[in-house]
Amino acid sequence: MKKTIITMLIALVALFASAETYNYLKFTKTNGSTVTYSVEGLKLTYDDTNVTITNVDGTATLPLAQVQDMEFTNDAGTTPGSQIGDVNDDGYVNITDVTMLISYVMDSNAVTINLSNADVSDDGNVNITDVTMLINIVMANAE
Repeated sequence: MKKTIITMLIALVALFASAETYNYLKFTKTNGSTVTYSVEGLKLTYDDTNVTITNVDGTATLPLAQVQDMEFTNDAGTTPGSQIGDVNDDGYVNITDVTMLISYVMDSNAVTINLSNADVSDDGNVNITDVTMLINIVMANAE
């Protein structure tokens, strides 16, 4: 249901946005934080639980349960680096993030990571569940 609502919101926003050219798509999360993506090469895809954002900068995935609002804007705001799964803050969600997250879960003193981005399950803990979910995200983006 949420997927359908977000799809309709995107269609409405796109309709109203056609009168003006915007440079960014901004998502407001349920915790009040925002993340903004360039619209250059923008492609949005959905599954039952996530929205995947692909553009010229790479790919990011946000759990639909964390998306409160989205809008097109010309304000760059917070750019990737604060996206779920990007545990090393390089702006991309990839196998490097998986490797670092596994190292952290195995020995929390081994590596320094962005704990907020590492909590993929959004349950307040960083553990093997987050590793599993991150592997699924990376594998889905590789298809």
